[in-house]
Amino acid sequence: MSIKVIIMDIIIQSLGFKAGESIESFIAEKLNTVKSDKIVRANVILFKGADSDPENNYCEIRLEIPGNDLFVKKHSAYFETSVSECVDVLKQQVNKNKEKHVHNLQANAVEIQDAMLAADTDDEDVDLEDVVK
Repeated sequence: MSIKVIIMDIIIQSLGFKAGESIESFIAEKLNTVKSDKIVRANVILFKGADSDPENNYCEIRLEIPGNDLFVKKHSAYFETSVSECVDVLKQQVNKNKEKHVHNLQANAVEIQDAMLAADTDDEDVDLEDVVK
């Protein structure tokens, strides 16, 4: 039995300040809870908004996956809260993409089965290539 370990490439940028080791490890820990083998990279940008806004700590996360990237932007009084909220939304988006992909695969399987059943009633040989078209 082999265990496949996937380590996500995480790029963290902090604009206008230097992010500490604790926030970077917190981000990595949170992002590693997002379960998908399709994620290529996570780009995280932390920045502060206007001083007049008490909830001015922003977090943007872009998950690079084949097809359409997933993007979330949240803000709160603390970066940790912003990161947690972003990761929660990303988990939902990843699960939604997985369900959509599984649904599409199941729909294709039904189409193939229907075509094969129709071909069986005709008593003609049908190539798989004809069914998939």
